[in-house]
Amino acid sequence: MNLRLAYGVAMAMMWVATATAQDQSITNQVKAATQPLAAPQEGTLPAEAFRVLPPSGAEGPQITPYLLYQTALAWNEDALRRERWSKVRNEGDLLKLRAELRASLLEMIGGLPKKKTDMHAAITGSITAAGFHIEKLIYQSLPGFYVTALVYVPDNGDKVHPAILVPAGHASNGKDHYQALCQRLVLRGYLVISWDPVGQGERSQFWDLKAKKSRYNLVCAEHAVMGNLAYLAGTNLARWEIWDGMRAVDYLLTRRDVDGERISITGTSGGGFQTALLGALDERIKVVIPSCYITALPMRAENRIFADPDSDPEQDLFGLISKGVDHAGMLLMLYPRAMMVAAATLDSFPVQGARSTYSEVSSFYKRFGHGDRVEFVESYNRHEYSLSNQEAALRFLDRFNGTPMRHGLAAVTEFSDDDLRVTKSGQVLVDYPESRTLLQLIAAYSVDPSHRSLKTLAELYRDEMDPDVASWAVRPYAGSAPPMELRWEARGSYTAGKVHIDRYVLHHSTYLEMPLLHFHSEARHPKGTVLWFSLDGKASEKDWPQVSRLVSEGYEVFSFDFRGLGETRMNYRVDFSDASSPAQGDFDQAYVNPRGSVLSDYVYNSLLTGRPYFLQLMDDIKIAELFVLNRDPHLPLSLAASGEAYSLAIRFQQVDPHVTILAPASAPILNWSTLVAQGQEQWPIALLMPSGATLQARLK
Repeated sequence: MNLRLAYGVAMAMMWVATATAQDQSITNQVKAATQPLAAPQEGTLPAEAFRVLPPSGAEGPQITPYLLYQTALAWNEDALRRERWSKVRNEGDLLKLRAELRASLLEMIGGLPKKKTDMHAAITGSITAAGFHIEKLIYQSLPGFYVTALVYVPDNGDKVHPAILVPAGHASNGKDHYQALCQRLVLRGYLVISWDPVGQGERSQFWDLKAKKSRYNLVCAEHAVMGNLAYLAGTNLARWEIWDGMRAVDYLLTRRDVDGERISITGTSGGGFQTALLGALDERIKVVIPSCYITALPMRAENRIFADPDSDPEQDLFGLISKGVDHAGMLLMLYPRAMMVAAATLDSFPVQGARSTYSEVSSFYKRFGHGDRVEFVESYNRHEYSLSNQEAALRFLDRFNGTPMRHGLAAVTEFSDDDLRVTKSGQVLVDYPESRTLLQLIAAYSVDPSHRSLKTLAELYRDEMDPDVASWAVRPYAGSAPPMELRWEARGSYTAGKVHIDRYVLHHSTYLEMPLLHFHSEARHPKGTVLWFSLDGKASEKDWPQVSRLVSEGYEVFSFDFRGLGETRMNYRVDFSDASSPAQGDFDQAYVNPRGSVLSDYVYNSLLTGRPYFLQLMDDIKIAELFVLNRDPHLPLSLAASGEAYSLAIRFQQVDPHVTILAPASAPILNWSTLVAQGQEQWPIALLMPSGATLQARLK
C-alpha cells in the first residue's frame, strides 16, 4: 500500500455553542436543498436477491479483509517509523528524535493542564500493619476533581525513603487490587503511592445512588464512555489519567520522608500503560518498569478483537502508529533513564512485540553507552504481573535506588476493600457532591478558546492520508486490486418484475471488497442516480419497498456495504468484561457495542493508524460514487441514507457539496458538540470523529 504517515493532522477546535449553531445551520440549509423521499411501496423479495458474497459460515473469529487491511497499514506505517529511526547517527540525533516524539505524544493526548493548582491533600484515615502503615489520601488533581489514593509508608526507622508510584490497572476495585505489590515494595523500604484511575474503585463517574453501583462496570466500560467523548473534544482520556499521576508525584515531593531524587514507577496492564506514559512525560521519575503492556502495536491491532476486545480509548491515542510513536517511542522517551520491560509469554499484548520493541530501543541505550540501564524479563503466564517478574523488578529497583540487594518476596497481609476505603461511602461523587466529573472536564476542554482552530471537516478529510479516490483508475477485476485502482467484478443479477438487480464486488486497496447492488429498470432514469446506504449495510429485503419506489419514480439506485459492515462484517461477537454472556443478546447490537465489539475495535485500530473510521466511511461513498460516475458521468447524483447514516450523508456533503441528499421524512442528525456538551453516554461508534465537537463548520 502507498499510504503515507499522517504527520501534523491539526486538531480543529471551536466553542460548543458556536459549533451547535453552525450544525443547526447546516441542517436547515441541507433540508432546504433536499427532496423528500417517497413513502415505501408494498412488496417483498427474498434475502438472496440482495446477497453478493457467499455466506460467511458459522459464527466465530475470522481474519476479514478489513482486518488484513488495517494490519497491513499498521505495518506499513511501522516501516516508515523504523526508516526514520535508522537515520539516527549520534546521540544528538537521538535527543532530537526524543523531543519530536514527546511533542507528538502531547499533541495526541490534547496537551496537559497549564496550571498546577492547590491539591488540598488530606489524610482521611490510616491502617497499621507489620513493618509499615497505610495512609488514606485524597487530593484534587484539578479543582474539584478528587483522586483517592493509598500511601504505604515503611516503619523501618529511616527518615527518608525512595518512593514509587503504582498506577492501577483495569480492576473494578482499582488501587485495592494492587495491595500485594504495594506491600512487597513497602517492606523493601519504598514509600508507595497507588491511586484509583478515574472510572474505577472509588471514582465511578456513573454511580447509581439507588442501585449503589455503576451504570456500567468499573473495569473498562466507564473508560469507554468517557474516552469516546474525549475523542470528540479533540483530546484523550489519557490526558487526565496522566495528570492524576503527575500530581501524585507532586504530592510525594511535599513529604519530608521522600527522597525526591529517587522516584520510580511500576504498574501492570492499564497500570503498565500509565507507567509508560507517565515515565515518558515526567522526567522526575528515574526508574520505569511497565508490565504486561509493551508490545508492537501492529500486532495489537491484529489480535485485539480475539484476545482483548474491551474498549480502552485511553490506550488508543489518535495517530499513535501513524505519527511514528508506538510503544517503542514511549520507551525511547525514557532515554537515558533506567528502564525494564516485564512481559508474559501468553499475554494478550503479544510478547513477540514486547521483545522486538525492547530490542529496538535497547540498541540505542547500548550504542550510546547506557546498556546497563535497560533490562527485559519474561515469565510463562497470561496477563498478570507474575511473582517472578515482580522479584526481578524489585532487584532492578534496588540497584538503581542504591538500596541493599535482597532476594525473595515478603509475605503480605490482605486487607478488604472496606478496610482500604478512603471515602466514607466508598465513592467520591457521594461524599463530595460538589465535585466535578470527568464529563464536565471534557466539555470544558472542548470550549476552551485556546483549543480553537479554523479547520473544517473537508480540510481534515483531505489531509495527508486522503486516498484521493477521484484519481483512481477503474478497470474490470482480473484477480488483484492494485493500490489507487478500483477493480469491479460482476456477480450475477436478479429480476423482480420490471426491476433488475445487478450484483457487483468492487475490489480496492489491495485487500478490500465492497459488495454493491445496482437497481434499475429498462426505462430511462430521468431523475438520475441515487447512492443508498445504511450503517446496517446495503439495501436488503426490508428496504425493497423504498428502493423499488425510487426506481419507479425514475431513479437508478446503487447500494453498497461499508467496510466492516453488512456482508463484510466479521461473523463474530466478542467476549468482553461488560457483557453478561456473549452468547446471548442481539448479534447486530453486540457487533456495534461501543463498550466492546468487533466494530469498536475496528474504529480504535483506525485511530491508531491515523485515518478515522468515520472518514473511511466517506472514502467508501467516494468509491461507490467513482464506480457510478465511471458508468455515466452525466447523470445527477443524489444520496439516500437510512437511519443513523443520515448524519454521515450530511457530513459528506461538507466534503462534496455537489451531491444532493434525499431527506427522509424524519431522521436525527448526530451533533458531536451536543454529545460532548450534554455528556451523552451512548451513540454510534461508527460516527466517532476526533475533534468532531469542535470542528469549524462551513458550507459552500
